[in-house]
Amino acid sequence: MWHENVLGTVGNTPLVRLGPLAAGLPCTVLGKVEFFNPGGSVKDRIGAYMIERAERTGNLEPGGTIVEGTSGNTGAGLAIAAIAKGYRCIFTTTDKQSQEKIDVLRALGAEVRVCPTNVDPDDPRSYYSTARRLAEELPNAVYLNQYDNPANTQAHVETTGPELWEQTDGKITHFIAGAGTGGTISGVSKYLKDQDEDVTVVGVDPKGSVYYDYFHTGEFNEDAIFPYFTEGVGEDILAENMDFGLVDDYVQVGDTEAMQMTRRLARREGLFIGQSCGMAVAGALDWLRDHQETLSEDDVVVVLLPDSGFRYLSKTYNDEWMRAHDFLEPTPQVSVGEGLKMRREGRPVVAARPADTLGEAIGQMTEQSLSQLPVIDPSTAEVVGSLTEARILHLLIENPEARDEPVRAAMGEPFPTVPRSMDLGLLSAYLEDESGAVLVEPSSRPAGAHDVGDYDILTKSDLITALSRVDTTGGNER
Repeated sequence: MWHENVLGTVGNTPLVRLGPLAAGLPCTVLGKVEFFNPGGSVKDRIGAYMIERAERTGNLEPGGTIVEGTSGNTGAGLAIAAIAKGYRCIFTTTDKQSQEKIDVLRALGAEVRVCPTNVDPDDPRSYYSTARRLAEELPNAVYLNQYDNPANTQAHVETTGPELWEQTDGKITHFIAGAGTGGTISGVSKYLKDQDEDVTVVGVDPKGSVYYDYFHTGEFNEDAIFPYFTEGVGEDILAENMDFGLVDDYVQVGDTEAMQMTRRLARREGLFIGQSCGMAVAGALDWLRDHQETLSEDDVVVVLLPDSGFRYLSKTYNDEWMRAHDFLEPTPQVSVGEGLKMRREGRPVVAARPADTLGEAIGQMTEQSLSQLPVIDPSTAEVVGSLTEARILHLLIENPEARDEPVRAAMGEPFPTVPRSMDLGLLSAYLEDESGAVLVEPSSRPAGAHDVGDYDILTKSDLITALSRVDTTGGNER
């Protein structure tokens, strides 16, 4: 069996149960994973529907040009359909969208115009206005306008809604999704509520979008609108496809929570998905926990996950970008003592004595594959100095006979000694100099009773290993 073109592969995306992130909830929580569509998002579903409606109405003729304002995913869906049907595409988008989205559109043969984000929708520079103007100026061009085009909603009435009903054997009780144009949440909800009017629909909105405030007040509040980073969801207009009468509740999620949940979904559920997916799941879990007393094991909740993480490699999945916007999750406070347990393997501290020769110390380092040694006076158990590869190399270059000299003549300053209770994250400040190691104070014992084996040592590589094993989503070690 085969498809005549790529459009035949749109839809029938899988449902995946959330495990660790939904732990403790009595209900079943499923993600509708839309990146399995050929263009990588839920918006593939509406491309052919909107084009075919334009053909039926005579607004789009053979060889014509499709113009659309898009955050990226709708553009990809339209571009794929346009390739199959023989149309040219011009897309307008905003400068807040990821470079990956723009690159995808251009890879699919579309022309892309990037417009400023922080302008009013009616501003001639906005991506809405620019799309309308281009459609008016170009011959045989049509502005499909996904925000107000009923084919957007109808695509989900005919595809996504029925899929969810069939995949859950009609047991779906809750549908939770973000909304931009409103087509997805409205179309799916219309179908589901036609099957069972008791299905609960919850919308999730990014902070800075107008939808959450409008749902709860019935008024368009411009003061509720402000710039936000989460892409492809929320609006600063009221799209005609957004049917608030089909939505039972609305919650709001900030950028930080959305970005962090997106990364958690990849790390803990194996779902490499986009920003609006993280926002939808964060909102869904918040709402479900707030309403936990009304839920049972018979409830089946579906959260729509619109797109793929590959469109956000330079943003959400880039530590530098996340850090620059203060979105990175803080490393949990873990003590040095706990960090010692996270090393790949425990090992006793090997130390040189002041009276040893430098050659003997080098022999110890070579035998044990060490790059540094503390120097400890065995009579007092006091750390009196240190040896490092860099220091030894410098001494031997200057004087090859130095290997016969006592360690006390060659050693440097002692490694810093830190308590076991210190926050592991603070160690980096002690490891920035050339020593590259710290000693960890012995466990509590009577004064003067310490010996070499009572100490522990942590190097830069040990710190990296320990921090890489800290679970930033709860618990100390993963």
